[in-house]
Amino acid sequence: MPQVMMSPGNGTSDDGARATRAELLSMFRETATEVVEKDFHHVLESSVISELAIDSLGMLEIIGSLERRLRIQIPDESLTGLHTIQDLLDVVEKRIGAS
Repeated sequence: MPQVMMSPGNGTSDDGARATRAELLSMFRETATEVVEKDFHHVLESSVISELAIDSLGMLEIIGSLERRLRIQIPDESLTGLHTIQDLLDVVEKRIGAS
């Protein structure tokens, strides 16, 4: 799977366009695979986070990595109640739009 390269600044891709939903999902898959050292390339937006066997520290590392790559900050209160990968990507997209 190709790596999505993000340029500095507000969640934009190299061509200046905002990251697409597919790019964000791909970025989550790659980051989770690196952090947890397990293959997450099969993960869908509908995947339930609690069923992925990623502990809370692993999720914090994944979210921190996404924040750095996209140059965004996600408030802790935005992370409560996340159930699926779709929920997480919704929060990420909202923060990209707000930056």
